[in-house]
Amino acid sequence: METLVRIAEALGRFSARFVPSAFSIAVLLSLLTMGLAMGWADAPATKVLDSWGGGFWELLTFSMQMALVMFTGYLLALTAPMRALLEKAAGLARTPRGAVALMAFVSMALAYINWGLSLVASAMLVRFVARRRPDVDYRLLVACAYFGLGATWHAGLSASAPLLVATPGHFLEKSIGLIPIDRTLFSPFNVLLTVSVVAGLTLLAWALHPKPENVVRVDPAVLEKLGDFVPPERPTEKSIAIWLDHARLLNIVFGVLGLLWLGRYLWLNGGWRALNLNVVNFTFLVLAVLLHGTPARLIKAAEEAGSVLHGIVLQFPLYAGIYGIFKATGLTDRIGHLFVSLSTTSTFPAIVYLYSGVVNYFVPSGGSKWAIEAPYLLDAASRLGVAPEKVVLAYAWGDMATDLIQPFWALPLLAVARLEFKDILGFLLVAFLVYLPLVTLAFFLLG
Repeated sequence: METLVRIAEALGRFSARFVPSAFSIAVLLSLLTMGLAMGWADAPATKVLDSWGGGFWELLTFSMQMALVMFTGYLLALTAPMRALLEKAAGLARTPRGAVALMAFVSMALAYINWGLSLVASAMLVRFVARRRPDVDYRLLVACAYFGLGATWHAGLSASAPLLVATPGHFLEKSIGLIPIDRTLFSPFNVLLTVSVVAGLTLLAWALHPKPENVVRVDPAVLEKLGDFVPPERPTEKSIAIWLDHARLLNIVFGVLGLLWLGRYLWLNGGWRALNLNVVNFTFLVLAVLLHGTPARLIKAAEEAGSVLHGIVLQFPLYAGIYGIFKATGLTDRIGHLFVSLSTTSTFPAIVYLYSGVVNYFVPSGGSKWAIEAPYLLDAASRLGVAPEKVVLAYAWGDMATDLIQPFWALPLLAVARLEFKDILGFLLVAFLVYLPLVTLAFFLLG
């Protein structure tokens, strides 16, 4: 373990020194793409500039969809029933090993449902479990709370790429059409791989817990500083406006209408196979409105949830500009030919998985990165005769693989837990070394 800790600290120092902010990465990638388009694809500088600026606004729908994934998941995590459910779950931990195994399983299960929900709810569960089991290793507990972002989110119900290609009007529809989720998320391959990963990492969490003499416990003062969402108080004065904002009537009406629409939509369109990004976001929004109970509570929760959307709003136009360059300059064909030369039909899914994982370490955004990679990966797949749904799944699993050792998405959790990434990276590295060969083998078999 000492060797792993040293490796983890070295990775942390590397990230802190050489991996800049997400905005800086987006600008550098834009410059790199421009250079490749002019130097490799022989595109005129004026065409590159025009395609870059014009592309900024081609993914506005996709940007809003990704923002709503985060927003609705965060809203749902702040509801009273979710808090009560997490507190009840924390009571299931009977031993320190059981506590970290429980944390790992719940984190991955929540991320499968919605990655925004997992980020917030897992941080809440850390607090509840640590209070009930002060003898648990706090570093491992927090590391396990991050498992979902590296193991299940892009294989589940908020998966950016698989849900996008199932959504009518998506930006790749003209080239690959619509790919329903029974060919991606609910394919036997994806379901079996997800179950295997969840079972494997849950057992690994149980096995990783240190002996009692080596346990690092949390300072009780730290737990006391971890704040909760506080609903707004009802004003003492009376008016129709105050009554409407603090009564359940409007939320119930909205929620019932939403559930009626959802049920009718699924009934008319073939049930769960008709799920796509818009329908999933709609479902989480309706549930959040119902479970928050009143408009006043919902609005206050929305203000907190909105505070985490700045990264998506700022970065997605830049990645859309990169997508515009790929689409208009012939760069897609050049990179597609390169992938074809390095792959065979049987090895291509595994190569996409590993490649996507490497790129994700430097561009940790599954949605925006798909806009960059999709054109040339799907072009290469077409040339090799590989089904597009295999590329989508390989991209999705690769995209989340290196999240386990990338601090970007762990920052909200670490801020709540009052730890630094180096404190948990040793455990995450062990999980990554178990996870990577298992999933790589799976994609070689898929090919």
